[in-house]
Amino acid sequence: MKSQKLGRGLGALLSEIEEAYENEVYQKDSIIEIPLKDIRPNPFQPRKHFDENSLQELGESIKNDGLLQPIVVTEDVDGYILIAGERRLRASNLAKLKTIRAIILNSDEQRMRQFALIENIQRDELNSIELAHAYGELIKLHNITQDELSSKIHKSRTHITNTIRLLQLSQKTQKALIEKKITTGHAKVL
Repeated sequence: MKSQKLGRGLGALLSEIEEAYENEVYQKDSIIEIPLKDIRPNPFQPRKHFDENSLQELGESIKNDGLLQPIVVTEDVDGYILIAGERRLRASNLAKLKTIRAIILNSDEQRMRQFALIENIQRDELNSIELAHAYGELIKLHNITQDELSSKIHKSRTHITNTIRLLQLSQKTQKALIEKKITTGHAKVL
């Protein structure tokens, strides 16, 4: 019974992010322009590596064509904290823009951590080590099994298990994997 309740909490969290983006289509006034200098990164961002070239390209695209999807922030005492959209925020900074379109969502620390994990998992933008940490953290945060996580995020249990196993590799091997000196397939053999 307990894990069902927690599992529903994860499902509700997933739909909350989707809802925030869907609602902005109908409620244009819920999107505001925020000065970039007033936004702090999400301290729980699971992604640690950002490709500079990719950010430069995204920055040029945002400068030329505008931001297609607003970022999501929560209000803080001295500005805003980013919940979703770290690449868009970094790219906008690189493009030397002054403001960015944002949706304001009420959030506490645990939900900020969960939003960051889930957004990155859904977008497949994490490297395999970051993904392994994200899976482990969601399992711990929600006190659920790998099977339950599998059904919530629509990834196979085998994929989740094999990904989490990568954390048992030595730091040197993990670094080689992050730097793409070896593939995930090679790492799984090790």
